Amino acid sequence: MGSITEMQMQEEFIFRSPHSGVVPVPENVTLPEFVLQNSESYADKVAFVEVGSRKEITHGQVARDTERFAKALRSLGVRKGHVVIVVLPNVAEYAIIALGIMAAGAVFSGANPAAHVSEIKKQAQSSDAKLIVTNGLNHEKVKGIGLPVIVLDDEPIEDAMNWKKLLEAADRAGQTGPREPISQTDLCAMPFSSGTTGLSKGVMLTHRNLVANLCSTLFGVEPEMVGQVTTLGLLPFFHIYGIAGICCATLRNKGTVVVMGRFELRSFLNALIAHEVMFAPIVPPIILNLVKNPIVDEFDLSKLKLQAVLTAAAPLAPEVLTAFENKFPGVLVQQAYGLTEHSCITLTHAHRGLANSKRNSVGFILPNLEVKFIDPDSGKPLPRNTSGELCVRSQAVMQGYYKQVEETAQTIDKNGWLHTGDIGFIDDDDNVFIVDRIKELIKYKGFQVAPAELEAILLSHSSVEDAAVVPIADEEAGEIPGASVVMSPGAQETEEDIIKFVASNVANYKKVRVLHFVDSIPKSPSGKIMRRLVRDKMLHNMPSHSTNPSHSTSA
Repeated sequence: MGSITEMQMQEEFIFRSPHSGVVPVPENVTLPEFVLQNSESYADKVAFVEVGSRKEITHGQVARDTERFAKALRSLGVRKGHVVIVVLPNVAEYAIIALGIMAAGAVFSGANPAAHVSEIKKQAQSSDAKLIVTNGLNHEKVKGIGLPVIVLDDEPIEDAMNWKKLLEAADRAGQTGPREPISQTDLCAMPFSSGTTGLSKGVMLTHRNLVANLCSTLFGVEPEMVGQVTTLGLLPFFHIYGIAGICCATLRNKGTVVVMGRFELRSFLNALIAHEVMFAPIVPPIILNLVKNPIVDEFDLSKLKLQAVLTAAAPLAPEVLTAFENKFPGVLVQQAYGLTEHSCITLTHAHRGLANSKRNSVGFILPNLEVKFIDPDSGKPLPRNTSGELCVRSQAVMQGYYKQVEETAQTIDKNGWLHTGDIGFIDDDDNVFIVDRIKELIKYKGFQVAPAELEAILLSHSSVEDAAVVPIADEEAGEIPGASVVMSPGAQETEEDIIKFVASNVANYKKVRVLHFVDSIPKSPSGKIMRRLVRDKMLHNMPSHSTNPSHSTSA
């Protein structure tokens, strides 16, 4: 009898979407086929337009060039399951390249173009990549990795293949032999994530994973909105939200993406007005900028066509939300929560017909998903209004981390539940709130920074004996990496020297922003760093003028 009661409790504490019914997920369709479906009816409509160059690519061109690039890749010997690394900023052709890789049966893996050479090389090696796609600006970074390189630019580059010439050659070649059949269960993407703990790992996503997530995410889009929405493409396309939540979702709904390579406030506001952007996925530091920067007052905000912004990646402070709503009346602020390991969005306010969304919640559970909150120690499911680790189960859960069996087993349990490492709860009105993190990731301006990675770099320095990296709250960036470092006796390096050493080995956004020398790192009896003690001591020793050091840097 006891076991039946326990089973009933397990089921009772599984929560589902307030949207009644299941949203159908089509079978036997790949992600490129799914998002490009019906492109011919919108062939002349602009799909991507770049802010700076004004370069435009239509839906018809996206569908055509996706197939051309897939053919070109096959002619180069790219086969099903081969990983292709894409090292590009946000450009109009990005989605064509990613979808072309998938259409060839290969696996797209986006890399941050701001990453250090060693980081890109590590991603290429960890994923067993066969090819790299980049541009002239980043060719220097990748040319020494030892893989064939395709360059997007028109100008010829020695030892690199030209993208346009490959497409033209594919046209001349016609059909080149039989295609390998592609199944929905085949991998199509391998973004890299630090997961709940530790170093960056390849997240294995199938066509089914991404199609299922898009079906859940887009279920509330009214038919009359198809072909009508202009979305800002500022968040990086190498990130799962950039490629899936912006590019693929917009292609599926036949809207337009306004492509921006980097954030600069004036060009951002000009782009919103000039391109009549209706929907802008951004991160909290941008919202803070819009609220506090006097440059905003130079613009006639009545010209904005903006209807909604979506913010994720980091918490949005309540006072910042209120200030934004006062400054931009009528612009809906949607908060969302998602994970690379769950193919993108998991919880969001963007539900049709749900009016009881609450401020500071991350929204409601999407259709086709199951969510539970468990006691982090016992693993037992918890009732409403009780904080626990958020776990999710759906068709969008990743297949696992590439060649990381142990890490996968720690993240996805035997019943298919993805353990997120985040602490939250669901209230009586189905709003979900995220309140804390088990995982130790630092979120700098929405980018993930793994303390373990920075600690490994610090410990590689000949004068460093021990190190601990922790998140330090920061008004502009959300969190910044701060380090406590134990130096060897007689070491001559200054704190600034060690900061520069780390900076020379990582992407700009991963830089240690605050560093203090200490006598020892507090650790538990098992040897685990006691990060809260590290952070508390660091904050205690931090002079008031340096509590917000990220303002002097950019990422």
